[in-house]
Amino acid sequence: MAPVTTTGERMHALVERLYPLCRSITGDGVRATLEIVDEYVPLQVHEVPTGTQVLDWTVPQEWNIRDAYIADASGHRVVDFAASSLHVLGYSVPVSATMPLAELRAHLHTLPDHPSWVPYRTSYYRPEWGFCLAQETLDALPDGEYEVRVDSTLADGHLTYAEHVVPGQVPDEVIVSCHVCHPSLANDNLAGIAVATFLARALAERTPYYTYRFIFAPGTIGAITWLARNRERVDRVKHGLVLACAGDRGHLTYKRSRRGDAEIDRVMRHVLRTSERPHDVIEFTPYGYDERQYCSPGFDLGVGSLSRTPYAGYPEYHTSADDPGFVSPEGMEDTLAVCREAFAVLDRNRRYVNLSPYGEPQLGRRGLYDALGGRSDTQQAQMAMLWVLSLSDGEHGLLDVAERSGLPFDTVAAAADALRDAGLIKA
Repeated sequence: MAPVTTTGERMHALVERLYPLCRSITGDGVRATLEIVDEYVPLQVHEVPTGTQVLDWTVPQEWNIRDAYIADASGHRVVDFAASSLHVLGYSVPVSATMPLAELRAHLHTLPDHPSWVPYRTSYYRPEWGFCLAQETLDALPDGEYEVRVDSTLADGHLTYAEHVVPGQVPDEVIVSCHVCHPSLANDNLAGIAVATFLARALAERTPYYTYRFIFAPGTIGAITWLARNRERVDRVKHGLVLACAGDRGHLTYKRSRRGDAEIDRVMRHVLRTSERPHDVIEFTPYGYDERQYCSPGFDLGVGSLSRTPYAGYPEYHTSADDPGFVSPEGMEDTLAVCREAFAVLDRNRRYVNLSPYGEPQLGRRGLYDALGGRSDTQQAQMAMLWVLSLSDGEHGLLDVAERSGLPFDTVAAAADALRDAGLIKA
């Protein structure tokens, strides 16, 4: 095996390691996933008991599974949970029975349009049992009696989620959220977990302006639980990003927050456009991933969602074809890079006040023009200073300056740093 050298390869190795685990909205699979992530970034793990009221929901019973199979008359397992966690309907209640194929069919799920793929199906809030298998496997089964066994438990326990915090210069927070409830699905959402993990590591290499809180939680019920438990302090959350479908070979897609003009929306649009990456920016809809929980009208947080090909936008979505081979190191590395670029803009997007607002201050006397000598972008840097001075009225941020002037954000931010150091502006 070739040595793992790039960040993308390290993220892909994490996806491969997490892939075999059977995850759901509760249970030991989630805990095992978080234990592995904890090896990369330290996590604070929270256990919320069954029956806890969380907003309009109730934490359900915990589901765990040890084994499941369908065996023919000879004892051969024609469908085996040990081969793939996708083979069992998520949250299947226990069953031990023998029945004819005609009766068993009502509990079998396939994808006729993709006969070699196994679908991902769940029954979280309705007691049911079932199996998922390839259509070609079902077609090959002869009539007869089959032994059916699901060795699972549904019992009072806990819902598990975890947080990792990268301290910033201010207590105002940016949340980065990904779901940890899907079983063997690499793009949805192991790639999101990997990108979030390595993004946390990257942010910890510096002291960011904002405090960054990473949330690893089961989809829907996990985000709702987090919001319920943090209701009194959620006003600290100034920006946020949900990561999902983060590793396929499609181009990047950003879904705006419910507000549509939140600062994270503007930052992501700016970074994607100026980077000249192929991308789409789409409007908010109240369906998708956990952005819809964070953006629900009572909270109305400025949280958008970043993916590559959006959910349900590729045939492999929620099937066995979404395996580690479907995601690429390059795709995850590109997603990570955009997150880092966006958060660098977010961290530096200050509003300033011009301390010499009556006429243009003399920049040469303060050595600001001399400081530009020899730079290849001298004229651009001069214009950035003038634009920052012009728009430093306490109402416009540096992103406003970059957008209005057409200058690169980094150039504008560097100009602001120089003007601040010269005592001409203040935040």
